[in-house]
Amino acid sequence: MAVKESVLGKLQDGTEVKRYTLTNGNGTEASFTDLGAIWLTMLVKDKEGNKRDVVLGVDNVEMLLRNPGHMGEPLGRNANRIGGGSFEINGKTYELTKNDKGVNNLHSGLDYWRNRVWDAEYDNAGLGSYVMFSLISPDGDQGFPGEARVSVTYTLAEDDSLSIHYTGTADQDTVFNMTNHAYFNLDGYDSGDAMDQIVWINADRFTPADKNSIPYGDIASVQGTPMDFTTPKPIKRDLKTDFDQLNFAGGFDHNWVLNDFDGNVRLAATAFSEKSGIKMSVYTDLEGMQFYTTNSMATDFEGKGGVHFGPHHGYCFETQHYPDCLHKADWPTSIVRVGEEYDTTTIYKWEVK
Repeated sequence: MAVKESVLGKLQDGTEVKRYTLTNGNGTEASFTDLGAIWLTMLVKDKEGNKRDVVLGVDNVEMLLRNPGHMGEPLGRNANRIGGGSFEINGKTYELTKNDKGVNNLHSGLDYWRNRVWDAEYDNAGLGSYVMFSLISPDGDQGFPGEARVSVTYTLAEDDSLSIHYTGTADQDTVFNMTNHAYFNLDGYDSGDAMDQIVWINADRFTPADKNSIPYGDIASVQGTPMDFTTPKPIKRDLKTDFDQLNFAGGFDHNWVLNDFDGNVRLAATAFSEKSGIKMSVYTDLEGMQFYTTNSMATDFEGKGGVHFGPHHGYCFETQHYPDCLHKADWPTSIVRVGEEYDTTTIYKWEVK
């Protein structure tokens, strides 16, 4: 196990931006930056023993500050959408930036955490190499109440798993709903369309949403709909089906209600590429997961290796609380009270089949 620190670049004010590379005994390698605590690369071996970088992303500071699609970002205090761009805690209404179609708040607004250099510490722990990024988010940051102390810890283990552990506390009742917006392509980030890869989701239900991707509030069965991934299938099989939910979003961009939720980590989803032989399993202790098929992506944007990413070049498994749960009284809440700690773990594991 090893951790290597290097300089990725500099901000305009001269602040150095660091890169942290974790490597295990199998040669599996993951790298991250203290700029936004962003996940940069994930190199795993394919069925021929060759390494493939299976996450889309960028590799220089200038592009990280732009980063359309939020590739590899932990985002802000709240991932996904808050309907109407406002919410209420303890009888007080908090107004947020309406950066999604001028109507809703998406990923906490425009003052992105990706533009901030986080504190970093790293070591070779007993179960793997890790890097922990931490940030103090002031009261009112992104419109949310309370000074918050957050951390994101990435740990690479010898079994070729990468765990992401999120924590948060605040001095006022506030909102915590973090995730990582990594885009996966098990053939490699530079291989183009990923929709022939085979996905299984451990969910019998999902939360239908309106044309602005705000859930209605009901929970529906996936049975008999294109949303059914309870039997593994290529993503593309039902991607273009004439179904209102897919028509609204231009593909899959929905929250699945994961089975067997009890607060413990369990298997949430798998993905597999017949081409590379790489299988990825996703585990989480959360109740929901947004599966997103990169329905739009800025094609004039140069990613790592000079690649211009396009629609459907990757897909996301964003583990999180249900979108807009702040407005759904019957759903698990994203409100964390003073004295409580937000604490959640998601694990991605790779193997060859």
